[in-house]
Parts: sequence; C-alpha cells; structure tokens
Amino acid sequence: MSDEANDERRRAAQLPEGDVIRILMEQHARIRELFADVRSAEGEHKKQAFDELRALLAVHETAEEMILRPVAKDTAGGEEADARNHEEQRANEVLLELEKLTTESAEFDARFVEFEAAVIAHAEREEREEFPYVRAGRSEDQLRRMGTRLRAAEKIAPTHPHPTAAGKPAAQWTVGPFVSLVDRTRDAINRAGGGR
Repeated sequence: MSDEANDERRRAAQLPEGDVIRILMEQHARIRELFADVRSAEGEHKKQAFDELRALLAVHETAEEMILRPVAKDTAGGEEADARNHEEQRANEVLLELEKLTTESAEFDARFVEFEAAVIAHAEREEREEFPYVRAGRSEDQLRRMGTRLRAAEKIAPTHPHPTAAGKPAAQWTVGPFVSLVDRTRDAINRAGGGR
C-alpha cells in the first residue's frame, strides 16, 4: 500500500463513519492503490486490476456528480463545481480510449501514466478545494445523509464511463439506472465469453 493511500485513509478515519467526505477519501485511497497495481502488474492480473479501477472510477465519479457537486456548487461555488465536473468528463473520455487498448501495449502504458497523473491531481484538488467547503457548509447529519445517498447512487451507477453524461448531474440521474443495467448485462455477457 502506498504512503499516499495510507495517509488518505488516516485522514478519512478522522471523520465520522458514514460521512460523505470520509467515503470519498477512502475511495481515493483505493483508487491510488489500484493505479499502482495496474502499473506494476502484467498479463491477466493487470487487466483485472484495470477493470476494477475502471469500475470504481465510473461509480465514484458518477456518485460525486450526482451527490457532491450540487452541494459543492452551493458551498464552494459554481466555478469550482464546474471545474471538477469538466475534469471528470475529460477523464471519462480518456478512460474510454484506454478501454479500447490492450493493457499489454506500450500505448496503454503511456496513456495510463498520463491518466493516473490527471486523476490523482483531480482527487487532490477535490480534497483541497471542494471537500472542506462541503464539510463546513453542511451539518454532520446532512453529511451522513449524503453518504447514504452516495452509497445508494453507487449501486445504480454505470460500471463503464459515459462521457455523454459525465459532468452533467441531471444526465447522470436520467441515464444512470438504465445505463447501469445495460452495462451490467454487457459485463455478464463478457464474463460468459460472449462479449468484445
């Protein structure tokens, strides 16, 4: 486990259980671990680690856009929320490009390093420029309710990135459940050997 992931988990553990910011920071720590795993792995393990990372990023970013961003718009300001949504939209576009490459290719590795740097920088900006305002602008009870909603949103969020909906919370609410069902069906078909 990386020092950064450990530090993130320590900071998250200082927040109340179920707090939306704690949940998001714990996910950021797991995302860091998965990036390191993909970079160091080979063969099938690398593909599996990338699949897990991709799924976590898809649900994480969708949940942030649907649950966190509307509050961040009120507390940190519309410009801040829009900047984070734009970063997520771009990340989802790059993730879709990565999905088209084999994890063993040099092109994948080069794009992946750039992608990791962008995602980690995005997470750090959230933690520095967005999360403190959300915490300061909402009560502990509101933060726990947001955490509960985030967990519920994760269950219906797509398992693959959808750039047409990324960065647009209203679109996420519209396509989330349907796209999730389609994606899970695709995933089941792929696991059974009938996909791509």
